[in-house]
Amino acid sequence: MVLPAAFPNLLANGSQGIAVGMATAIPPHNAAELCDAALYLIQHPETSSEQLMTFVQGPDFPTGGIIVESRASMAETYRTGRGAFRTRARWTAEDLGRGTWQVVVTEIPYMVQKGRLIEKIAELLNDKKLPLVADIRDESAEDIRVVIEPRARNVDPALMMESLFRLTELESRISMNMNVLTGGLVPRVLGLNEALRAWLDHRRDVLLRRSRFRLGQIEKRLEILRGLLIVYLDLDRVIKIIREEDEPKTELMRVFELNEVQANAILDTRLRALRKLEEMQLKTELDELTKEKGQIEELLASEPVQWKLIQHDIRQVKKLFGPETAIGKRRTSFADMPDTTDIDLTQAMVEREPVTVVISKKGWIRALKGHVQDQSTLTFKGDDGLKTAFFTETTAKILVLATNGKVFTLEAAKLPGGRGFGDPIRLMIDLEEHAEIVEAFPYRPGLKLLMVTTDGRGFVAPADDVVANTR
Repeated sequence: MVLPAAFPNLLANGSQGIAVGMATAIPPHNAAELCDAALYLIQHPETSSEQLMTFVQGPDFPTGGIIVESRASMAETYRTGRGAFRTRARWTAEDLGRGTWQVVVTEIPYMVQKGRLIEKIAELLNDKKLPLVADIRDESAEDIRVVIEPRARNVDPALMMESLFRLTELESRISMNMNVLTGGLVPRVLGLNEALRAWLDHRRDVLLRRSRFRLGQIEKRLEILRGLLIVYLDLDRVIKIIREEDEPKTELMRVFELNEVQANAILDTRLRALRKLEEMQLKTELDELTKEKGQIEELLASEPVQWKLIQHDIRQVKKLFGPETAIGKRRTSFADMPDTTDIDLTQAMVEREPVTVVISKKGWIRALKGHVQDQSTLTFKGDDGLKTAFFTETTAKILVLATNGKVFTLEAAKLPGGRGFGDPIRLMIDLEEHAEIVEAFPYRPGLKLLMVTTDGRGFVAPADDVVANTR
């Protein structure tokens, strides 16, 4: 059995499936774009997957959203048939007046459950992992409307959303593994051009099968019509033979020189219908079927004619699902990945709290909650003692200067807590064996550091030049 599939189902609707030793993940696409690509591929069979992206921009999800994957990455995915598309929720910052605002999410990524998404964000809020977010609520009716309130009015909406994208399914990666049965029902991973070519070849196969089947039906009907035209001139004798002869089929074949098919057709026709036969009607049907037979034979004999008809069918599909129609318009848009620095994101996802950083003489470091005014209460391991202690906040970066002239950067939020004696600082930075810690202090933008060697030489280094996003 061969299904017609005039519509590019596999790519347009997508597919998900897991079998023994293999899996399929095909995201949905825009039907009109697929039609344009298929029409171009008919005219230019050697077109690559990347060239077809002129027409097929990328997946088109029914839930909308924004794809932030680079074009180069998508081109590689379509070329190999394997990859992923990073998709984000669509949101806007809604002005509430007097400097206040809230974020409204109107579209979420494909296959993300809204209820689970909101529960996850609520859990992160309870765990204080989203310090920029104050609350989230669902105001959805027919359309999606998820409201996210900021902790303070001076929070950057984009920065708040970046923290949410990193920790929640507001950003998702939609996988693509175009593993399909093709040709002799052999599983293969196809690129975009191969998948469209396979569909076009299937359309031609369906056209040829359908045309051959119709041609066979026409030939059978023409044979019967010729027999009816032969007996039409002497219907009374035909009826008499049917009524009186013991072997009417044999007699009809002998008297009118009919073949068995024609004789059976006459015998299968009711006598009342035989009496109502009209010569003009029979000849008209004969002429129409003869003309149609010629057209089908011409179609079967010419591949260009076949592709011309397939193009016509594809254009009809595009009319139904064109970009100007409600069902055919593209729902998913594209955007570049926002250029947000790691340092901003790190600060955004850390609760801003006061801490006291303590470093011992033997190089153990820890961070105590709050600002500890009485440092005499600090305890140390064995004969160890206090080297330095200073007040800062969990969002700060700590600069650590060593005797070998290197400056290391630590995040205050990642320092071990105040319980116990902390951890050796050498486990956190790549400090050479012979080197020791000279000093440590919180980084401040614009700060200048005076570096002096043991022989009296020195220089000034801006703290902005020595701070790093990594150790």
